[in-house]
Amino acid sequence: MRRILITGAAGFIPSSLIDKLISIDDIFIVAFDNLLTGRISNLPYHNSNRYRFIKGNVNSYEDISQVMLAYNFDYVFHYAAVVGVKRTLANPLLVLEDIKGFENILTLSKNTGVQRVFFSSSSEVYGEPVEFPQNEQTTPLNSKLPYAIVKNVGEAFIRSFQAEHNLSFTIFRFFNTYGPKQSPDFVLSKFLYAAYNNQDLTIYGDGLQTRTFCYIDDNIEMALRCLNEGLGINEVINVGSDKETSIIELANLILDLTNSSSRVIHLPPLAQGDMRRRCPDNSRMLALLGRSLQPLDSGIQAIIDYHKST
Repeated sequence: MRRILITGAAGFIPSSLIDKLISIDDIFIVAFDNLLTGRISNLPYHNSNRYRFIKGNVNSYEDISQVMLAYNFDYVFHYAAVVGVKRTLANPLLVLEDIKGFENILTLSKNTGVQRVFFSSSSEVYGEPVEFPQNEQTTPLNSKLPYAIVKNVGEAFIRSFQAEHNLSFTIFRFFNTYGPKQSPDFVLSKFLYAAYNNQDLTIYGDGLQTRTFCYIDDNIEMALRCLNEGLGINEVINVGSDKETSIIELANLILDLTNSSSRVIHLPPLAQGDMRRRCPDNSRMLALLGRSLQPLDSGIQAIIDYHKST
């Protein structure tokens, strides 16, 4: 029986990972979250001796040590983090507390025999990109955003523990994953919520800034392949699509797919945190998956169909 700890478990991506892991017979899962931003409704209701939810703060050594010392996990998915551009800009000290969580998780993993730590990093580590697409080997360290700085610190912590203690890792740099459970703090889900309710879709600046969008199923399959097939050991992997879409194109696509009467409204540009372009070199992800990714229009349609069925 493989024992897996998932921190930040009530968030969008980790709870979606749990939905898949819970169907695998040889896995025991502890879902750990302080519910600051995660939602308990994201987690499965599952009456099983292979799954348990524990409320706690990974940045508190007392909280997380009680769990890790009790269960002696084989794998840890450390996804707990303060997320969202506006939230992280408004609460920079709260973001910096996540550094303590890295230290707690890695120290306890080393001391309890964890085989590998999977870490959710972010495209924000690239800061203002110096190349297109962004390659895993190029990290300019030019962002002043607390969230980006903390993710870079987390990656440095993980590499250091591997070098000194031979603790294996896989770092996932996520680029705008979207799906049915995503909160409206993020652009695609925010636009969908507004379109469903015939509210204005608000865009910062001219809307020509581009992003790429990765459907949740592609993100989760990437993680499962790395776990189950021993892939990506001691690697950094960009997890995202390489198809750039402008924010104004995204808004219009959502309006078309939802048949919404909403309008697109332009607001002044954000003072910081809104890069003009962001696009990963996802060749490593595609090689590990062995297939292409879900197109944006069919991914959005999948969310629309999901909400119609619930």
